[in-house]
Amino acid sequence: MTTTQQKAPSWMSITCRVTWYLVKWPDHQKDNTMPTIREVAARAGVSPATVSRVMKGEVPVNAETRARVEAAISALGYAPNAFARSLASNRLGGVGLVISHLAGPFMGRVMMTLEATLRQANVSLLVASGGGEAEREQEAVDFLINRRCDGLIVHADALADETLSALAATTPLVVFNRRVAEIEAHCIYLDNECGGYLATRHLLEQGHRHIACLTGPLKQQDAAGRLAGYHRALGEWGIEADTRMIIEGDFVEGSGERGMTTLLARGLPVTAVVAGNDDMALGAMTLLRARGIAVPQTLSLVGYDNEACSRHVVPSLSTIHAPLEEMAQDAAERLLMLVAGDALPPAMSFTPTLIERETVAPPKV
Repeated sequence: MTTTQQKAPSWMSITCRVTWYLVKWPDHQKDNTMPTIREVAARAGVSPATVSRVMKGEVPVNAETRARVEAAISALGYAPNAFARSLASNRLGGVGLVISHLAGPFMGRVMMTLEATLRQANVSLLVASGGGEAEREQEAVDFLINRRCDGLIVHADALADETLSALAATTPLVVFNRRVAEIEAHCIYLDNECGGYLATRHLLEQGHRHIACLTGPLKQQDAAGRLAGYHRALGEWGIEADTRMIIEGDFVEGSGERGMTTLLARGLPVTAVVAGNDDMALGAMTLLRARGIAVPQTLSLVGYDNEACSRHVVPSLSTIHAPLEEMAQDAAERLLMLVAGDALPPAMSFTPTLIERETVAPPKV
């Protein structure tokens, strides 16, 4: 589970849920004066409290009264002032999301699920990108806090564990795709060691013994975990890893292509490759196709993340499925609990699974 490492502005925000008010502006109100709830109440012949109850829909209101209030709202073009409500309650009803990079299908899947889950609680999502650098990630955190978000979901590669722990002490916080021991209940993360193990074991079970690994940046928890799983699987088969077969990349398609170029240049007897993610696997496939090396007839390949593209390439890519949607939903639900002041349940490590497709076959004899 990784993000595409593309440069973005030092901070960037997008509103993932926007409510539009279509107002029929009455002819008598052309001075740009916004109608008030008291004016609606006076027109409907009710109290302001009754107007509020009708708009919230939380308490039953007589049908005839409701009709009068709704007619007054329509006639006056009244819309509640969300900012005024936030000043009164000291809450905006919004959640901030810090991500390393805006580009790539990984974060698209995460943001869609977060937005859908939060929308059910009538909470909006504000997103800021940190670009994978500690200073910019801190700027993104500060940006969202200054916009008075009720809490933060943080997917950050560079911020120190100590920084995140300190933030959790002052702000409702959930850390996504990373484990911070001191605040583990606030963390949503994948068992990446298991994922790397499953990918490598699958190749070993097919008979491969010369398996290379194109990793993501090893300073990141997810990449380091996947490499650890690769080592564990080889060890169970009594195979000592050859460091020349381990090439570090940065989770983008180009690094998969470059890594495969380096691997072939070394002239090693490689018959299979475990890639750090699907993007790197696709980059490796592009290079192999250009060199006339058939997948899987000559070289087998396994990706990671199970992005949509992995199903549609030819041959379709065997990969490790990361349950991003389930993880994002849990992250949103935990943050809502924190904002409400509820205690968090124990941390949950999500388990990846192997998806067998067409890029793996037994090695040539």
